[in-house]
Amino acid sequence: MPTNMRREINEIPEAAERLLTQSHGVLQATGKALRERDPDFLITIARGSSDHAAHFLKYAIEQQAGRAVASIGPSLASIYGKSLKLDRAAAISISQSGKSPDIVALARSAAQSGALTISLTNTKPSPLSDACAHPVDINAGPELAVAATKSFFNSVLAGLAVLSEWTLDTELQKSIRQLPEKLTQAVELDWHELANELGEAESLYMLGRGPSLAIASEAALKFKETSEMHAEAYSSAEVLHGPIALVDRRFPVVTFAARDAALSSVLATADGLAEKGALAFISADGAAHARRLPFIETGHPFTDALALIVPFYGFVESWSRARGFNPDAPAALKKVTETH
Repeated sequence: MPTNMRREINEIPEAAERLLTQSHGVLQATGKALRERDPDFLITIARGSSDHAAHFLKYAIEQQAGRAVASIGPSLASIYGKSLKLDRAAAISISQSGKSPDIVALARSAAQSGALTISLTNTKPSPLSDACAHPVDINAGPELAVAATKSFFNSVLAGLAVLSEWTLDTELQKSIRQLPEKLTQAVELDWHELANELGEAESLYMLGRGPSLAIASEAALKFKETSEMHAEAYSSAEVLHGPIALVDRRFPVVTFAARDAALSSVLATADGLAEKGALAFISADGAAHARRLPFIETGHPFTDALALIVPFYGFVESWSRARGFNPDAPAALKKVTETH
């Protein structure tokens, strides 16, 4: 029988379609609210996989809307009892359950400080959705596996849809509409060559740049959660400033590359690491030395980057089982983590 995690990975195309259909009006209204408010900057409030979704949206918003985005530690409100001046800001809170007390506390603080508040949750109503002026139901559906997959994907997709409505970007809107169909191809992609080569590796790097750096961070977390394997995410530029010292012969490096302006530099880094002896893989064509991982093209750099997580999820679920783990129930973890 397939694991819950595998079933939920397979449901990503359906979940994406459900979000775009059932939450369409809310996504439009939230984008319009941002357009009318015209915030000077944005903050994000999240933890874990949701924070990786926020990191993805940071890069997308900064590129597309030209507004600086900062991640604010939830403990600012819940532990330290401090507030920020946010009357010219928007605040995006992301939580699958919408229940973590520290996330809710900072979202409420942001609203009290004058921010335009938006929540992306898979549970509505919830304390977080109730605390925000524009609650968006990401409509991922029930997620039983502890490791988030379709809820992470739909959190990012919901944020991109809001961004496309805010900026009225027709190319991004088009790629988002076409994405569910593209995802049916993505869930079938096979990264077996990576699995065959990892062998007894105990540590690896995940690289990205721009929005794909958030995908690398999410992938590193999934290695830790499902396989108890040490994985660290770095910018493909930052890895050259120190972490490269650990890369020796057959040290595994997986580079998540989207079809965007960073592609040539990311390819150069992956090839350089391969020449150094690393076991280097990259989700792109054109590498001279790094090995190619299958990917899909979606028609836009943002959706290209997001779609990269889908074949990785399939790979890591299979890898976890092959190493004797149960990816549905990682040790010492639970589905809903409530921090204060």
